[in-house]
Amino acid sequence: AIPELVDVSAVLPDQAPIHVMKYEVSIAEWNRCFDDGVCQLRLRARPDQDPARIPATGLSYVDVTEYIVWINGQTDGAFRLPTVAEWERLAEMVLPDEPDPIFTDPSLTWASAYLLEEQGSRALRPRGAFSTSPDGIVDLNGSVWEWTQDCYAGTVGGDPDRCPAFYVAGEHIAAMSFLVRDPARGGCAVGAPPAHLGVRLVKEAT
Repeated sequence: AIPELVDVSAVLPDQAPIHVMKYEVSIAEWNRCFDDGVCQLRLRARPDQDPARIPATGLSYVDVTEYIVWINGQTDGAFRLPTVAEWERLAEMVLPDEPDPIFTDPSLTWASAYLLEEQGSRALRPRGAFSTSPDGIVDLNGSVWEWTQDCYAGTVGGDPDRCPAFYVAGEHIAAMSFLVRDPARGGCAVGAPPAHLGVRLVKEAT
């Protein structure tokens, strides 16, 4: 099934309109890719969770690349990851003016308390548990950080085929190794790592 898309008329100056997934890819959507033999990772929801409503998380950049290949084979193609600039523009109206100090204060390190007991605001929640942007995009300010296509190479940009890490976007921007699925063990951000790694795709409107 084609994911529900939102039409966004203008994201960046001089950019053509794009379609954006209204929701992050769900566990159920992800597992269709696994069932078709394209995605190597199978995800499992807890018994009390509906896999159609829970975001797919624990995803590396490599995993996400497999999903993009699969969904473009199921549709008319052209799905891709957003750039950091696109993501920040889409989320600017729902993100707080200032990130939580846990992300910006160097004295608040990746504390053992984070690893032992997940904070309530960082818990994985069903679709629609967070805000909807003026464009109609859901959960951009949620507890899932979303992969972007921008390579971390000191500055935004670089050859993705040679890139060791990519930016993920959420309440703060972080850099992650392309192989990392658990952000608590592989992030480059100051302060607490992102809570969960997931994906939302965009495509040029035709």
